Amino acid sequence: MAEKNQLYYGDNLDVLRRYVREESVDLVYLDPPFNSRQDYNVLFAEKDGSRSSSQIHAFEDTWEWNLESQRAYEGIVETGGRVADAMRAFHTFLGNSDMMAYLAMMAPRLVELRRVLKETGSIYLHCDPTASHYLKILMDAVFGPQIFRNEIIWKRSDAHSDGKQGSRHYGRIHDVLLFFRAEPRLLYPGC
Repeated sequence: MAEKNQLYYGDNLDVLRRYVREESVDLVYLDPPFNSRQDYNVLFAEKDGSRSSSQIHAFEDTWEWNLESQRAYEGIVETGGRVADAMRAFHTFLGNSDMMAYLAMMAPRLVELRRVLKETGSIYLHCDPTASHYLKILMDAVFGPQIFRNEIIWKRSDAHSDGKQGSRHYGRIHDVLLFFRAEPRLLYPGC
């Protein structure tokens, strides 16, 4: 099981399933890929701190409906319950779209995070406005709408340009943090 001060490198779904005990986490801050359609690399530094030309491919932030997405979707739906209901509804509405592939990737990770989060734990999910409304519904299905606390708008200091901004579009200058937290159970109700 997970040890204190342990850093894991890899797919968080695998790490959660293999190394993190049930109800052992107080706080989760999740900053998943945003479907930016970009590739991200890990850059290394030289001993003097300067940037090295060495890098490794970290991940592709592009989600497309494919066999892997289909399997993730089917795995969630087969478990039944509120999450499966939400995913079926998304699939009815979104079909085999890129957004559906993104949600199929996120759903099992959120389910695992629910498993490892303490009953009194908190989770912050950092996302952007293109997916925040879908992720809010998915998180309601996973964690329960009663523990939703707030949608926090995080204004960026600069807008990420996607080539679509201009005179016909407002600048995209904020991200969203969805905050869920369970209230501690009272040992003596009424106190």
